[in-house]
Amino acid sequence: MSSQPTKKLLILPGDGIGPEVMQEVRHIISWLEANRGLSFDISEDLVGGASLAQYGEPLRDEVVEKARAADAVLFGSVGDPRWNHVGFDKRPELAILKLRQELALFANLRPAKVFDALVDASTLKPDVVRGLDIMIVRETVGGIYFGNPRGIETLPDGSKRGINTEVYTTAEIERVARVAFDLARKRSNRVCSVEKCNVMESGLLWKEVVTDLHAREYRDVELSHMLADNCAMQLVRNPRQFDVLVTGNLFGDLLSDLASMLTGSLGMLPSATLGAVDNEGRCPALYEPIHGSAPDIAGQGIANPIAQILSFAMLLRYSLNMQAEAVLVEDAVSAVLAKGLRTADIMSDGKTRVSTSEMGAAIVNELGNVQA
Repeated sequence: MSSQPTKKLLILPGDGIGPEVMQEVRHIISWLEANRGLSFDISEDLVGGASLAQYGEPLRDEVVEKARAADAVLFGSVGDPRWNHVGFDKRPELAILKLRQELALFANLRPAKVFDALVDASTLKPDVVRGLDIMIVRETVGGIYFGNPRGIETLPDGSKRGINTEVYTTAEIERVARVAFDLARKRSNRVCSVEKCNVMESGLLWKEVVTDLHAREYRDVELSHMLADNCAMQLVRNPRQFDVLVTGNLFGDLLSDLASMLTGSLGMLPSATLGAVDNEGRCPALYEPIHGSAPDIAGQGIANPIAQILSFAMLLRYSLNMQAEAVLVEDAVSAVLAKGLRTADIMSDGKTRVSTSEMGAAIVNELGNVQA
């Protein structure tokens, strides 16, 4: 197989189970280099609590610059209870927020897909989730998480008031909606835009802007609108009605976590956060599992590496345009699950419980079988 140009990756394992699950991705990368003619220039650095312990800050400027220079960033997880006492500007979680902001990564893609072998792992009835394959597109650098004014102020009577502001502009809404519409064209061609236009002015603007963009550029895509609270209910009632959901930062945060549990475990779900394509055709991007650092199980070898591995598959697909290799990794994961191997979070009667490293090794082994 002919070799391809070397791709530059930045790996940021982070805290908790991050380093453990990231190690399994490194084994997959080694297999791809040995068997698919790929070449990766990989650098690794510290973020989150690990960076705080070493450097006194959750994200250094040097790491941001490495991220800018990379073809893509593969992120683990951040969060460590040892740092609960520090101020908000030093919390480990600031690393991921700042990276998204510095790289202008505005569109978070969170697929919620139910593997056939795991249909019974969901808390919902199998008939409700069987065949589920939806994509939630969440705006990530605007909305209430970044709007001003914000803060905690002391009132004249000595009591306090917390302030956060929901802010969106036409341009911010349009660019994330375009991502959703373009994705829908490659899927089932349906977009549902989610907001709270009945009680929030920002939601009303969101609906107006998405509707106008659809009329101008995406009439071939089916567009519907739904209030966020109804969407939460519908995701539990009839999730297969959706193809692509697009929504703001706060609602996207909540709805994507809700959707993740339809699949049975947070340990199964990847995500991608994309920026704008530049004049050279490059698109800054960061890929991470949605499960968090899980410090309570760190170091025990029981974490599920599949979400991190599938995040790497998304990296192959969206940043490196290696569609065949992305499908290969996804098929290997599916094949291992079909054989009954399970980490603790997805274990069920009659299946074989395996450790983090055993699951990773099984997926690597299956790559060869799937390729053959």
